[in-house]
Amino acid sequence: NIRMNVAKSGYRVFSANSTAACTELAKKITERLGVELGKSVVYQESNRETRVDVKESVRGQTIFIIQTIPRDVNTAIMELLVMAYALKTSCAKNIIGVIPYFPYSKQCKMRKRGSIVCKLLASMLAKAGLTHIITMDLHQKEIQGFFSFPVDNLRASPFLLQYIQEEVPDYRNAIIVAKSPSAAKRAQSYAERLRLGLAVMHGEAQCSESDMADGRHSPPCVRNTSGHPGLELPCKTSLEALYIMMAKEKPPITVVGDVGGRIAIIVDDIIDDVEDFVAAAEILKERGAYKIYIMATHGLLSADAPRLIEESAIDEVVVTNTVPHEVQKLQCPKIKTVDVSMILAEAIRRIHNGESMAYLFRNITVDD
Repeated sequence: NIRMNVAKSGYRVFSANSTAACTELAKKITERLGVELGKSVVYQESNRETRVDVKESVRGQTIFIIQTIPRDVNTAIMELLVMAYALKTSCAKNIIGVIPYFPYSKQCKMRKRGSIVCKLLASMLAKAGLTHIITMDLHQKEIQGFFSFPVDNLRASPFLLQYIQEEVPDYRNAIIVAKSPSAAKRAQSYAERLRLGLAVMHGEAQCSESDMADGRHSPPCVRNTSGHPGLELPCKTSLEALYIMMAKEKPPITVVGDVGGRIAIIVDDIIDDVEDFVAAAEILKERGAYKIYIMATHGLLSADAPRLIEESAIDEVVVTNTVPHEVQKLQCPKIKTVDVSMILAEAIRRIHNGESMAYLFRNITVDD
């Protein structure tokens, strides 16, 4: 039976997750492809070491590893690395990672005395044996440049746009909202395709990544050196005073665009800590929006997010199933899920058959 399945398909699909909730997406993808999930065992030993046992021959095969990222991010990464390395040492021909939400994607910029962790993870995946990655809505598109092999960055926007058109009553009276200027390009691409208006929020509630300390705003360390007598160094107190004068004061929160009497639809790529979204919803309600939706690809919804959403002015949070969030849905009925297994299954099929991927990117704008 296994031999027939291999001969018929020429590829295998494995899941590297040890938790049952995370294998749901892999099961949906394999059902769409009409193949069985590869036989393997992934588990943590009593000392928390990850162990992977591949239970069938993969020699000369193209292998797809589907890895969804649960709350325990680091364990999931280790499972993927160990699985990829196990397949590499078992002489698999190609090892393709299907990682719908790419972890550590927010750590893709240099911070003060920090590191670009996303680049480190890219190098680790290459070293473990991956030869290609299929992912969805990377936090920054430039992350693709960190990899030494091809990356297919699929988009969830067609699914979310379809949801808006079919499930949001009177969506023609909606306005697309960017909760910070950094999200304006994504919001604009949604607004153009739906032929709706655009509003942008900026001010105090915004916590954009560019405002985080990257070392350029801290006063330099001034040493009292006995240098050249003619060289006068500015004293530290005057430098500090200068920096205090230059300190950036954020303006009070402002909404550019009229949301009065409209349905406000906030779009973003990741919804994790929801304080910013809750604050944005409050402001939009004050400005006259009568219904507030949030559309995001990756619903991480960490910590108290479900409770905060339930108690907030937000009417509905729509996310895809790139990240398992069944527990959060039980805590908060406002959370709705859109299934993206169809596009991931089609990407696997096209890559295996050597077909063009361009079809999956039709109607996708540059800024999406």
